[in-house]
Amino acid sequence: MTGQQIPLAKLMMPWRIVQHLRRHGALIQQFTKRDVLGRYRGSYLGVFWSLLRPLCMLAVFGVIFGYIFQSRLGNDPHESKADFAMALFCGLIVFDFVAESLARSPTLILSNTNYVTKVVFPLEILPVSVVGAGLVHLAVSLVPLTVAYLIVHHTLHVTALCIPLIVIPLVLLALGVSWLFSSLGVFIRDINSFIPVLTMILMYSSAIFYRISVVPPALRPVVTYNPLAVMVDDLRNVFMWGLPMDWRHYGLMTLFCFLFMLVGYAFFMRTKSAFADVL
Repeated sequence: MTGQQIPLAKLMMPWRIVQHLRRHGALIQQFTKRDVLGRYRGSYLGVFWSLLRPLCMLAVFGVIFGYIFQSRLGNDPHESKADFAMALFCGLIVFDFVAESLARSPTLILSNTNYVTKVVFPLEILPVSVVGAGLVHLAVSLVPLTVAYLIVHHTLHVTALCIPLIVIPLVLLALGVSWLFSSLGVFIRDINSFIPVLTMILMYSSAIFYRISVVPPALRPVVTYNPLAVMVDDLRNVFMWGLPMDWRHYGLMTLFCFLFMLVGYAFFMRTKSAFADVL
């Protein structure tokens, strides 16, 4: 049964999505593994390349905002440069996870046209494998962050146990982005040229280089209602400063990401039958 034959109400039922993806669990795992290993095949540094992008961004932005602009990301006026760098890295790895899905999605179907002609192949697992690979890189990025914090502070806050809760809406958002933009990329080829602009806008509106509290009131809603900004703020609170999450904002953000995931999935399933005609 194709996505167009399924009523929209049934298509957006969460348990149907979970059941559908579980049926292809082995295939998703295979494609995710291929994505992770294939990216570094033949390279000398291997999986270290997954750290290179956020580390390079950390070096550049750390110098610009930490030394030139003397920015602070915590409430302590005597915040050390090490704490600033780690807080900045928290924001960069959250952003990089979604940015990778956003960057790869528009050409995902276009670069796998051989699967489009196979009627029995579930194209919807391709965006899932991209998010799965990104999740592996996110986990890898958390390792040096944790090691650095232990070296500087010798202990971790118990609130760091909340990190998996922050990852849940992050994955939902990335899935919605991947499904939506991988489908749009088939029909609107210009969207790939717009992605770098969108990524830059997203970066500077996600409270990576500043605290939400310092944003002028007139612009604060733009940041406050940005799910990425809330996730960045929550990750810093629980990991860096041992503060509890804002559960109200977390609940609203998770609901938004969940609904966005449903919309992205429904849009992909409704349009995938037309991929072969366009390609």
